[in-house]
Amino acid sequence: MGRRTGYERAEAEQQQQAQQKELYEAQKQAATAQQQLQQSQAQPAQQAEAPSGGGNVTAELQRLAELRQSGALTDEEFAAAKRKLLGV
Repeated sequence: MGRRTGYERAEAEQQQQAQQKELYEAQKQAATAQQQLQQSQAQPAQQAEAPSGGGNVTAELQRLAELRQSGALTDEEFAAAKRKLLGV
């Protein structure tokens, strides 16, 4: 029974490490998105030409980043929405 407990503990540690890695990757991607937001703020002419109907691109990118960070969007969904918003 001691082996099983140790085995379960090791499994739990692996799961925790995987979750921490996912969190790190999400934070890293959020930082990248933040950098992209800052770059887009430095280029107001491009924001005015956004294909999203003239809305505030920066605010929309922030909203998308928050949705991804909260888990409402996957990384792939976030990337696709960002490309669509930026017209890339």
